Amino acid sequence: MPRTQRNDNFIDKSFTVMADIILKILPTNNRSKEAFAYYRDGMSAQADGEYSEALENYEEALKLEDDPNDRSYILYNMGLIYASNGDHSRALELYHEAIELNPRMPQALNNIAVVYHYQGEKAKQAGDEDTSEDLFDKAAEYWKQAIRIAPNNYIEAQNWLKTTGRSEMDVFF
Repeated sequence: MPRTQRNDNFIDKSFTVMADIILKILPTNNRSKEAFAYYRDGMSAQADGEYSEALENYEEALKLEDDPNDRSYILYNMGLIYASNGDHSRALELYHEAIELNPRMPQALNNIAVVYHYQGEKAKQAGDEDTSEDLFDKAAEYWKQAIRIAPNNYIEAQNWLKTTGRSEMDVFF
């Protein structure tokens, strides 16, 4: 039984009904509809903290989905799981793949910056100032790209860019 048929709460059931209606009326092929069903089940599993199940569903969705934009969101969600499990190198790979398919995805750019910033903090704590500064510079570049796309978002990143002198712009929004 698909995950979406097992949901017990009203909101999940309502979302499932709406998604099923949309799937039926959309002028798309069965392969795309099946990919969306896997993606939807992956999101549901991810929301429930069932990361292994979510990744399995996302993998199936990737096998079926041809649209680059849709694939970018699948890869992005997979990156979220790997990042939350501490596998930052795999998360970065997935975020970069998502950006290749959809260069205007500020959330993936932001998350790349977050990982580089985290790694920079770890290097700084280990006393490796050069590596730390390099990672902070990488984080700054990705945050600037994200902010250019979504200027009203990432306020903390904007403040960090200003306070560290890594901002070339006075105002992002």
